[in-house]
Amino acid sequence: MLDQPLLQILLLLGAAFPLVWTCQRLKIPSVFGYLLAGVLLGPYTPGPVIEGHHLRPFAEYGIVFLLFTVGLGFSPVQFRALHRTVVGLGMAQVLLTALLIALLGWLAGLAPSSALAIGAIAAQSSTAIIGRMLEERGEDQRRHGRLALAVSVFQDITAVPLVVLIPLLGGMADQGAVAGALGWSLLQAGLAIALVYAAGRWLLHPLFRTLALPGSNEPFDLAVLFVALAAAWLTDTLGLSLAFGGFLVGMMLGETEFRHQIEAAIRPLRDLLLGLFFIGIGMLFDLSVIPQIWSQVIAATAALLLLKTLVVVSSARLMGVDPLRSWRIALILALGGEFGFALLALAVDSGLLGGQSEQVALLAVLVSMFIGPLLIRHNGEIAHWLTRGKPASVQVNHPQPKPPPYPERLVILCGYGRVGHTIATLLQARSVPFVAFDLDLKRIEQGHRQGHPVFYGNITDISLFAAFQPERAALIVVTLDQAETAWRTVSMLHRRYPQVPIISRARDLAQAARLRAAGATHVYPELIESSLQLGAAALRLVGVSTEEVEQLIQMIRNGDDRWVSEPPTPDQPRV
Repeated sequence: MLDQPLLQILLLLGAAFPLVWTCQRLKIPSVFGYLLAGVLLGPYTPGPVIEGHHLRPFAEYGIVFLLFTVGLGFSPVQFRALHRTVVGLGMAQVLLTALLIALLGWLAGLAPSSALAIGAIAAQSSTAIIGRMLEERGEDQRRHGRLALAVSVFQDITAVPLVVLIPLLGGMADQGAVAGALGWSLLQAGLAIALVYAAGRWLLHPLFRTLALPGSNEPFDLAVLFVALAAAWLTDTLGLSLAFGGFLVGMMLGETEFRHQIEAAIRPLRDLLLGLFFIGIGMLFDLSVIPQIWSQVIAATAALLLLKTLVVVSSARLMGVDPLRSWRIALILALGGEFGFALLALAVDSGLLGGQSEQVALLAVLVSMFIGPLLIRHNGEIAHWLTRGKPASVQVNHPQPKPPPYPERLVILCGYGRVGHTIATLLQARSVPFVAFDLDLKRIEQGHRQGHPVFYGNITDISLFAAFQPERAALIVVTLDQAETAWRTVSMLHRRYPQVPIISRARDLAQAARLRAAGATHVYPELIESSLQLGAAALRLVGVSTEEVEQLIQMIRNGDDRWVSEPPTPDQPRV
């Protein structure tokens, strides 16, 4: 007989993986698969039940790692460039949404304090869903996606003072105590930011430089986990959220050349733990109460989605954001959030909510989190329809820049040695966008001095490439001189991204043939290339046509040397 915890793990995996696989095959966000698995395994549906309290700690770490990777995409310089828009838009969204929802709750018969608690709950958005969906769609590095993510993180930060205010609304604390608690929370937040910033600037970069050695990645990966969880522990100790610490330290490491390898190290564990988080959300869904309160749930959900969308659009437009981007940001932020559940639990403990109002609030946030992925998935189409196809910018008097001579599709260089450096220089000279990876820190520093985007990364780790959407890349170039590593890299990339052309360097014809069999589109055997060029020049000088020479050279590159070993007979045409 299976041990009970192992049986629960088997049930969890057995329900999750076919649902997630089905969602991916149907091109539906995988979040739905996890949520549906939670509904099926929750206490409110027939069949086996998973004990949700066992999942909760692991789910919290999934949020930490998600915010950690979000922070990697926001260096302090980039965050400072956005901070005015983020703070203004975030504050307006939280305050106006909370007040408008509270007004509707008061008009519906709730006490003012209970209505304000409902408003605070509705003002939160799910950073977990937003981050996952934007990443899946490749919108996390576009301006509207970056703004939406940053505002969502800002909302998570505003949950800290709300945790202090909700007990006041329930009559559990006096005003003096709350004012002191708010001041102490602000001091703690400032201290956390200062400590993480100092650690990132003077400790973390030297640490990862020491660990970034060719060979095993285990010390590097362990250090990534330690740093992310240590920062989470620090902010939790200071009374802030675990996820806030993950975001801060991720932002500090986002300035380093290690950020892509760090993300590759954390991504598999993050995705697994986030899946547990979404399963836990699905387990809260009580289908049995819907017949009694379905109309109230629909009204509350519609009010939440509609009011948050209108508030964000209006606030963004007042801050100078163009109409199309304003609607896209608003649609992304419309759903409820996981921190809303924490505030809901606190409101219940404070006596502000209970019974039917508790269930309506819970289900409204849950339903919005089910609908939210659809809004995020189609935010572009909906925003274009709402703006009637208006251009993203209303500025018409400024001259438009000339289009670049090459499409904005990335070239990915695997290796930055002598050959990789030469190719990077040529690409840079013609303004072709590219990114390069290497494990040699001296080469990386050399590339930075020349303005090349070179990062530390183990190219045999497929997770390393995810941030660059290789399926949309113009070209992948493998310049490694280690035959086995080059073969593994070409094989892995061709299996995962068969539509992307791959060109590779090889030592000789035998290795070239092996790389072609692995999926390389073109292979250039280095040791004979100079000989081929010399031979081609000789043939041209003795009267052989250029077309014949190029055909012969290409046949040799392809490994077909029968015309060299068996010279043509007098009646046999030359090639």
